[in-house]
Amino acid sequence: MVSVDEEKCIGCGSCGAVCPEVFELKEGKSYVKAGQEKSTLPCVKEAEESCPVQAIKLD
Repeated sequence: MVSVDEEKCIGCGSCGAVCPEVFELKEGKSYVKAGQEKSTLPCVKEAEESCPVQAIKLD
């Protein structure tokens, strides 16, 4: 499962830039797009690695 910790997220947008199919910014925070929670796209791991505050979790 792909998720974003809203408490940690600073809304920098790096995840959406790296993986726009899965992540989007809304009201200054990143969210996983509806239906993408189980995405296995390679860019999800890249987005996790690019997050400066480690807000993206892959379970």
